[in-house]
Amino acid sequence: MAGYVPGYQPPDIASWIKLNTNENPYPPSPKVREAILAELGNDGASLRTYPSASSQKLREIAGQLYGFDPSWVIMANGSDELLNNLIRAFVGEGEEVGYVHPSYSYYATLAEVQGAKVRTFTLSDDFWIEGFPEQYDGKLFFLTTPNAPLGFAFSLGYIERLARRCSGMLVVDEAYVDFSDFTSLELVKKYDNVVVTRTLSKSYALAGMRLGLAIARPEVIAALDKIRDHYNIDRLAQAACGAALLDQDYFAESCRRVVATREWFCDQLRTIGYAVIPSSGNFVFASPPDMDGKRVYDGLYSRKILVRHFTDPLLSFGLRISIGTEEEMAATVAALKEIG
Repeated sequence: MAGYVPGYQPPDIASWIKLNTNENPYPPSPKVREAILAELGNDGASLRTYPSASSQKLREIAGQLYGFDPSWVIMANGSDELLNNLIRAFVGEGEEVGYVHPSYSYYATLAEVQGAKVRTFTLSDDFWIEGFPEQYDGKLFFLTTPNAPLGFAFSLGYIERLARRCSGMLVVDEAYVDFSDFTSLELVKKYDNVVVTRTLSKSYALAGMRLGLAIARPEVIAALDKIRDHYNIDRLAQAACGAALLDQDYFAESCRRVVATREWFCDQLRTIGYAVIPSSGNFVFASPPDMDGKRVYDGLYSRKILVRHFTDPLLSFGLRISIGTEEEMAATVAALKEIG
């Protein structure tokens, strides 16, 4: 099989404007560093012993933050661990996993690892799922909202209708939801087949710590608990996660800055003739007037501005551009004007 290929990480990263992997341009809360140093202590002796296997304290913090009992929460080594374990828990070999194409391409890799069948659904021009049956009998359906790489978000009413039409599990992948206007968390309480997954890589600026969580019915969480690695989150990551989740003021301001820059950047793109899909994430998908995404990608690359170009014919006409700092996005606009 072919493995998943993540976004390019240049070795001389400091010399690039890096807008290709949807990382947060701002550092995490200062309280994260304080918590890590406190966990280490003077001699790092705490690293001698295993961390909490259940990450119980983090479940309690996340549960209070989102309005759920801790028994409805599970923590993970990035949301990717959750996506993998959801397939392991609910999909037997030869059974079906469904998702929208284009969306997160890692779903296909995870399904193949577990020997599952894959069924994909395309999008209409107005971003509805085409051909979705009145009753979808696949064991699990991944719905990325806001969608990556396109950026749009499905409405809450539409997601609820999908939950009713799924015989198996509906996994709402909310990796980018903190840059959006709403969440699907209320559906977890209404439907026993809904799971919401989150990551701290984007909005909390902790991509380097590998942290994620899921919220679902307690029986679903118990199933996921059985098959996860027993010490899946190390001590320092647990300390960082707790500090980040508790500092909601810093978190909210970081998200606000990203969203404000996103809206400014979208306006700038439109003034130079780019088509831009309205985004609810920390990135935009945009296409130049000549619909040649590769040409513009190469032009930006030569100027040491790194964005994401996909060879998939459904996406190759455009670029996915992460939102950086105001200065980085202004430099990107200037480069795009030069490239033409």
